[in-house]
Amino acid sequence: MKTLAFGAFALALTTAGAASAQTPQPQINHGAPVTGVCVLNLEGVIRASTAGQAVSARMQALQQEVAVELAPYQTTIQQEDAALAQSGASLPADQRQQRAQALQARFAEYQQLGQTRERELQYTASLQQRALFAAADPVIASIYQSRGCSILLDRSSVYLTNPAMDISETVLQQLNSQVPSLPNFNRTPVPVQQQQ
Repeated sequence: MKTLAFGAFALALTTAGAASAQTPQPQINHGAPVTGVCVLNLEGVIRASTAGQAVSARMQALQQEVAVELAPYQTTIQQEDAALAQSGASLPADQRQQRAQALQARFAEYQQLGQTRERELQYTASLQQRALFAAADPVIASIYQSRGCSILLDRSSVYLTNPAMDISETVLQQLNSQVPSLPNFNRTPVPVQQQQ
């Protein structure tokens, strides 16, 4: 089964964050903060938030549940394939063909189930990501207003900025205190209209 995009994305973000934390940053003298211009690392805030970490941990648990669910299918298919290969020459051609077709049908069912579970995990991850961003919106709006921001730039689009203009840490602290977690969730079936 393909690696879930959400998990790969989270791993890439974690790896990139660890690599940048190990690289010494040069000392930079910033100019004066620009009044009304604020910067936010929203992805970093979501990733570092207690709610974001809980969502990530739950998604990993759901991925593990799917792997456990699919493992017996894969084992059975591998065993049947090995048995067919071992007794293939001694079986009459029609029996060998019937067993091969049955094995192909089981493999197709396994693949279909794996694809369904992967879509469910991706859909669940997207729902939770939207919920995290929705929870952060009022916190961001409040800090935006209290800081007197006229424009809020995404930190990923800005190469360097004066740290005094960055509201990320304040957003993270308030998000953690106001939304320490999201409601518990399970794998969500993809609505029929979105499957097509």
